[in-house]
Amino acid sequence: MSLSSARSASGLVLALALAGCGEEATPPPPPVPVTVALAERRPVPFELQATGTVEPLQTVAVQPQVNGPLVRIAFREGQDVQKGQVLFQIDPRPFQAALAQAEAILERDRAQAANAREEARRYAELAEREYVTAQQYDQARTTAAAAAATLAGSEAAVAEARLNLQYATIRAPIAGRTGSLRVREGNLVRAADPQPLVTINQIRPILVRFAVPAANLPLVQRYRGEGVVVRAQPGSGEASEGSLSFVDNAVDTTTGTILLKGTFANPGGELWPGGFVTVRLQLYVDPEALTVPARAVVSGQRGSYVFVVQPDSTAVTRPVRVERAAGDLAIVTGGLEPGDRVVTDGQLRLREGSKVQVKAAADSAARRTT
Repeated sequence: MSLSSARSASGLVLALALAGCGEEATPPPPPVPVTVALAERRPVPFELQATGTVEPLQTVAVQPQVNGPLVRIAFREGQDVQKGQVLFQIDPRPFQAALAQAEAILERDRAQAANAREEARRYAELAEREYVTAQQYDQARTTAAAAAATLAGSEAAVAEARLNLQYATIRAPIAGRTGSLRVREGNLVRAADPQPLVTINQIRPILVRFAVPAANLPLVQRYRGEGVVVRAQPGSGEASEGSLSFVDNAVDTTTGTILLKGTFANPGGELWPGGFVTVRLQLYVDPEALTVPARAVVSGQRGSYVFVVQPDSTAVTRPVRVERAAGDLAIVTGGLEPGDRVVTDGQLRLREGSKVQVKAAADSAARRTT
């Protein structure tokens, strides 16, 4: 074979090889694995969230009304007490003696007043017959009136002595939980002492104080008469359910908020005075809210959107507007319909028209809000 023939054959082989490479097509990208959930209509409560402080329904500082030594303490500090239960006993003997003396004086004055009335009646008859002078009759009437006034004073003294004897036994003015004791048996207590003997907090029921932005006041006023539900959760504990019981009469101009209070039965004592709780104020329930998992919503330069998986396993974008969040759900409006499959995981690898492979459908029922 000549040199020119060899070159021609080599060129033919190279041309055929290049032609074969040109006929190979670029393989399509593999489907993107994603997780999906269904867009659903469901009842979703409208809630406002705030941080609240627990406070007792009533607080009473128990103080003595009379002076004397304590002879008995009838409860343990930190104990629950009932209204009217005996808490302290001040030595009653001085007050019993004072009552006995006042009662004796009362009996004396009662007898003298009766005698003075009778004498005034006799003088009245004698004056009609002119057996005594008018001056003598006036003197008898004055003596009877003075005796009656003295009797009234003695009756008041007996009432005061009896009241002081009652004050010697100190009872609980309300039902609640007692705090720490400030005195011990044998201590001398005085009515003028500003330090209370013990403080009682009523914790069943109990209040939770919280504030919401004043912009929500029209909604609060609109639904207040329809049994507004308040839930309070202390830390990681169980949430307690109560009702809205107070709306302040003015907006706090410093913070732009309105003060609210909820009342809770608190049978198990989960809520404790002074504690901080997470409050959710449920104003109403939207029965037909269109919801998707909140993690399905993507924020972009043109607004929020979701990826919807088509029947041919391609992903397309749909613009949505998030009205509000409820737990891990987003209430949306826009280009979605109930039953649309939205991507909840894998959106970062998607583009318009990307092929997808559904890994598992998210269990949307597990994400229902209470």
